Amino acid sequence: MLLPKRTKFRKQFKGKMKGLAQRGNKIAFGSFGLKSLESSWITNRQIEAARIAVTRFMKREGQVWIKIFPDKPFTRKPAEVRMGKGKGNPEGFVAVVKAGMLMFEIDGVSTEVAMEALRLAAQKLPVKCKIVTRYDYVETN
Repeated sequence: MLLPKRTKFRKQFKGKMKGLAQRGNKIAFGSFGLKSLESSWITNRQIEAARIAVTRFMKREGQVWIKIFPDKPFTRKPAEVRMGKGKGNPEGFVAVVKAGMLMFEIDGVSTEVAMEALRLAAQKLPVKCKIVTRYDYVETN
């Protein structure tokens, strides 16, 4: 599971997720990427499930980059507790993903394998996704 070693504060504000991603919206490392079309919080469990789906389908060939990291703590109050009495306890960590952000990148595999691997990863995530290709990518056989 991905989670930070330590945080400056135990609890954070919720924040806003409006607008498009200004950073992390271009392919930097690989040839193929999984781009978010919506804004959402993505938990460390969802990121891990998507990573496992990609690496299993690629049969551990090529390389995978995870471009998002769950560094924001989210809180939850216990079941059947009345309103008020302060903020709940930290429950886990999430990554804030805005529309247009690249979440995963892949390189070292064929186009067909990359497309299917990223499609399987997209099914594990709570946002609509699009598979993108590097602008100067040329298939070499």
